[in-house]
Amino acid sequence: MSADPSVLTVILNYRTPELAVKACAAALREMAGIRGEIVVVDNQSGDDSCAVIGEAIVDGGWDAQGRVRLIPSGRNGGFGAGNNFGIRQGLSDGSAPDFVYILNSDAWPEKGAIRALLEVMQTERKAGIVGSYIRGVDGHAHQTAFRFPSIAGEFEGAVRTGIVSRLLAGSVVPLPVPQARTTVGWVAGASAMMRRRMLDEIGMFDETFFLYYEETDLCLRATRAGWDVVYEPLSEVLHIGSVSTGMKTWARTPDYWFASRRHYFTKNHGRGYAACATIARVAGAVLWRLRWPFTRRPLGDPPQFLRDLLMSSVAGTRSRASRPSEPRHPTAEEAQ
Repeated sequence: MSADPSVLTVILNYRTPELAVKACAAALREMAGIRGEIVVVDNQSGDDSCAVIGEAIVDGGWDAQGRVRLIPSGRNGGFGAGNNFGIRQGLSDGSAPDFVYILNSDAWPEKGAIRALLEVMQTERKAGIVGSYIRGVDGHAHQTAFRFPSIAGEFEGAVRTGIVSRLLAGSVVPLPVPQARTTVGWVAGASAMMRRRMLDEIGMFDETFFLYYEETDLCLRATRAGWDVVYEPLSEVLHIGSVSTGMKTWARTPDYWFASRRHYFTKNHGRGYAACATIARVAGAVLWRLRWPFTRRPLGDPPQFLRDLLMSSVAGTRSRASRPSEPRHPTAEEAQ
């Protein structure tokens, strides 16, 4: 690696043009003094995204010397496919970057955020993926550092009972927000830097995943290949969250979530393990539903979640549409 490493920032847009412009502006500001470029990938939004983003790039003079490029992907293959498309673009001179930084269109790096990730990469040679501390617009930290999913973790997450969580403490998937740099299982892909040499070795995102579990899978492959996945709290990023997918307002869990979950467990642990993970989740959820009427807590799952989980596990898919719904997206001003 050179003494002056290069960074390619990839921002994936799907029908969030105003937010993507804001993310691009924040990333461009934080890349000052860093050798590199930004690629904004439009994942076949089918709206005015390309016009809005393209105009902002030209008006801001961001396109000078290829510093910012807008490239339509030509298809909506999901999060992993869109980011892979951006990574494959490389730098505008045809060279490959030393590092790739992926940033959600609804996430904005704060002062020093990108440089903090780069510093980890330069000082910790085993670091293959580094994720940021991410907080919401309300100032609260988002959960972005995790253990890998497991059978025990599926049961613990579904049963929602303190004594079980204490007994299975080593399997609880969400980690307490780390206060210092630490190695974790996997980090959220909203703001993460990846070593290109690692990607050359293990491959990029598995495009079988449309949405969800793709970064979990990538981090697991990195870990199995001997690379560290690191969480760096000095890299602070503001994130709205789930704007493109509408996850916060799901009336029902979509097919692609179940498909991604099923593919993750089957690919990485085998069909038998995947079946046991589903049984564990269903068992935990049933026990929780027996307790739930006596608590004051929300149920926590979208309607018909257990039915859909079982149907997905048995049949592989349901008849409902398998692509994201089209929620109303907030403007950049509303998101502030």
